[in-house]
Amino acid sequence: MAIRFRKSFKVAPGMRVNVSSRGVGASVGGKGLRYSVNSRGQRRTTMSIPGTGLSSTSYNSSRSYKSAAQQNKQALARQQKEIAKQEELERARYEVQVFENKIDLIHSIHKECDDHFDWFEISRSKHPHHTKEIGLHEMEAQEKLNSFKPTLMQKMLKTVEKEELKLRNEVVLAREQDSEEFKELIRTTRLANRILQQDTDAYLQVIEELSPLDDLLEFGSGFEFIIEDPKTLEVEFNVHSKDIVPSEQKSLTKTGKLSVKEMPKSRYYDITQDYVCSCSIRIARDMFAILPFDTVIIHAMDDILDTSTGRNETLPILSVRFDKATLNNLNFEAIDCSDSMVNFQHNMKFKKTQGFSPIEKVQVSH
Repeated sequence: MAIRFRKSFKVAPGMRVNVSSRGVGASVGGKGLRYSVNSRGQRRTTMSIPGTGLSSTSYNSSRSYKSAAQQNKQALARQQKEIAKQEELERARYEVQVFENKIDLIHSIHKECDDHFDWFEISRSKHPHHTKEIGLHEMEAQEKLNSFKPTLMQKMLKTVEKEELKLRNEVVLAREQDSEEFKELIRTTRLANRILQQDTDAYLQVIEELSPLDDLLEFGSGFEFIIEDPKTLEVEFNVHSKDIVPSEQKSLTKTGKLSVKEMPKSRYYDITQDYVCSCSIRIARDMFAILPFDTVIIHAMDDILDTSTGRNETLPILSVRFDKATLNNLNFEAIDCSDSMVNFQHNMKFKKTQGFSPIEKVQVSH
C-alpha cells in the first residue's frame, strides 16, 4: 500500500502552503473561489456557491520543460494534431468531390452512347478464308519464321532448334486464331442478314449479346424489351430514384470543414426529374445506334404512392415516344434533359415541390 502524507500551513489570510509526498503547492482564496498551484506546474481554479453544494473545478498545466526530448515530444504532439486536422480537411474535400461527381453523373447519363452499327456493311464483311487464303495472324507468324536468323549466342548455346520450334508452334496457334475469327465472322454476317430481314428475334439476340445498358444497372434495373413491330421498340425500366438521388447535400464551410444538410425538396425533385429523363434519352440513343428502329418508346417506372390505393406501387412516371431523326438532331452536350421532352410525344406529371405523379403509358401505334 502506498504511503502518502499532506500538511497545510496558513501563511496569510486566505493563503495556504500545502506539502505532500507529491510536491509543494499553494492556494489562495476562500469560500466561493480558490486558486491553487503546485510544484508540478498544475493549476486549479475552484468556484462554488456557499450553502448549495454546487462547485466547478478547472485544471491547467503550464510546466515548462527544458530538456530537448521533452520539447521534441511537445512539438510532435502539436504536429500530430495538425496532421489530424489536415486529414480531416482532406477527407471533407474528398466527400464533397464524391457528392458533386455523383450529381454530375446523374446529369450526364444521356451523353454516353454506343457506337453506330452499320448492319449492311457488316453483312458484306469478308475474311481471307472465304477465298481459301492464309489468315492475317498466320501470315504474320509465318513471316517471323521465314525471317528467323539465329544469333551467335543461340548457335553457341545450341538453342537454334528450340527457337525454330517455338516459331513453328506460333504459326499453328495463329492458324487456329484465324479459324476462330472466320467462324465468328460467319456467325456475325448471318446475324446481320437476319437484322436486315427485320427478324425481331435477331434484334433481341443483339440486345442480349451486346448488353448496351449494362453500365446503367447502377442507375436503373429490370429492363424489359418488347418488339411487336420491327421498326418500333418498347422499353420498360425501373429508375429506383430514391436509391440513386441523394437526400443530403455536402459542401465545405469557410474553414474547410464538411457540412452535411438535408437537400431542399425543390432541388431533390429537380435532380430526380433530370435523372429519369437523362436515362430515357440514353436508352433511346443506344437502341437507335445498334438496331434499325425508327421509334423507341420508353416507360420509366418507379415506386411511388398511388393515391387511389394509399400504397406504394411500381407505376409509370414518364412515358415518351422517341423518333430517331428528332433525337439525333439534339445537342446532347447543351440540352436540359427535362426540357427536351417537349420535342417528343410524352406523358409526365411533375411538380417542383412534390415530384412525379403516376401517368398513363404512351400507346404503341401500329
